[in-house]
Amino acid sequence: MSKLTQLQDAFAALQPEHLEVLDESHMHSRGLETHYKAVIVSDQFAGLNAVKRHQKAYAALGDLMGQLHALALHTYTPQEWTEQGIAPVSPTCKGGSA
Repeated sequence: MSKLTQLQDAFAALQPEHLEVLDESHMHSRGLETHYKAVIVSDQFAGLNAVKRHQKAYAALGDLMGQLHALALHTYTPQEWTEQGIAPVSPTCKGGSA
């Protein structure tokens, strides 16, 4: 099972109304299946600040988090997602020397 599928399955525990998990490893120099971006829209984020939302996402991943080099999390409530409708674009990697 690919890491992408494992991430999607793990985030399903948050009962997302919208879930988008992207493998962005091709934008970085650390190898395959190392960098991911997740856009998660869930009622479970209501009333939580960004830190608490990310903690919920990390908890859903469990040990899988230790297998990643980087994970960009974009967490929204359904109302926030309706208002915003798009997650920020990931920056281009500048490599280890920049």
